[in-house]
Parts: sequence; C-alpha cells; structure tokens
Amino acid sequence: MALSTWLLFVAAVLVLTITPGPSVLMCISTSVQYGPRRALVASVGSTIAIACIMLLSMLGLGTVLAASETLFSALKWLGAGYLAYLGITSLLAKASNLSVPKSNASELSTRSLFTRGLFVGASNPKALLFFGALFPQFIDPSAPQLIQFIVLGTTFIFFELFWLSVYAITAARARTWLQKPRRATLFNRITGVVFLAAAGLLATTRRNAA
Repeated sequence: MALSTWLLFVAAVLVLTITPGPSVLMCISTSVQYGPRRALVASVGSTIAIACIMLLSMLGLGTVLAASETLFSALKWLGAGYLAYLGITSLLAKASNLSVPKSNASELSTRSLFTRGLFVGASNPKALLFFGALFPQFIDPSAPQLIQFIVLGTTFIFFELFWLSVYAITAARARTWLQKPRRATLFNRITGVVFLAAAGLLATTRRNAA
C-alpha cells in the first residue's frame, strides 16, 4: 500500500470518526452520568463491535448481507429497536440521574457499560456494507491483502477510540454545568430524541442505499 493511499484513507476516516453518531452520543451520556473512565469502557465495547464488523466484512459477510433482504432487515430492526430503547430510557430519565454520587458510581457495572457499547457499535448492519465498500478502494490487489487490512483496520480503530475519548473527556468537564435540574432534563430529552432519530433513520435504510 502506497503512503499516499494510506493518507487518503486517514483523511476519510478522520471525517467519519469525528462526526457524531450513536456511539458518540452514548459516550457523551455515559461520561456525564458516570464519568470519563466508565465512558471509555463503553467506548471500547463499541470499538470492538466495529472491529468485528470490519473482520466479518473482510470475510465476505458484507456481500452476503447486501444480497439478503431477510438477513439485512432482521439485523436492521434489532439495531433500530435497541437504539429506540436507549432513546425512550433517556426521555423517561429524571434530572437526578445526572447527579450520581461517587459512592454509587458502580451502580451500572463495568460489564453492563461494556455490553451497552458493544450493542450500540453493532447496531447498524449498514456498517458491514460500508466497510465492504470502503476497504476495497484502498487495498492494492497485487500486494498481500491481510497486512493491508490490518493497517487499515488499526488506523480506523485508533481514530475511533481517539475521538470517543475526546468526547468523553469534554462531556465530563461539562458535567457540573449539566447537573442543574433544567439543564439535566434538557440533556436527557435531547439525548432521547437523537437516539430515537438514529433508530428511525436506521429503520428506513435500504440495502442499496449509498
């Protein structure tokens, strides 16, 4: 893989990973509620899910998913349902939920946070189609493909974790400001609406969408 090709991939990934989405929103809300360290646990779960999607895409499942309306629809509705669940939970949350004392910080276990991140990261079956379409554009078929895949995958994972960490730290610094009752309520409502919007967007996607 030429250096220029890798730099083009970096530019594309930089834009993709910095753009807010369900994983970023989950990271922000978790950081506000439980602190940046626990938000990073959820972020690692989300990133691992994305890494698995990249691996499945490399193994050809992305092509299978693109050809199977039933499989795509099943995964799509499962993902949309989970995002909708997170949205409704946020809408029904009380303002006091953002004021969790440090002594109760373990209320939501590390495993639960990791699992939440895992589900959010894996909630979009279009990621399989996306990686299946993105990676081939940067892989030189005349060179060993496994090494190229590792380089591209590692690059994507690095930037994904980097920006999620930035969002987690930034949200944690705004935690005190958000813990005011009215602001906390507004934050919960906005979070819920965005999750529901993401669920609706996912539910209306098609296999042949760009």
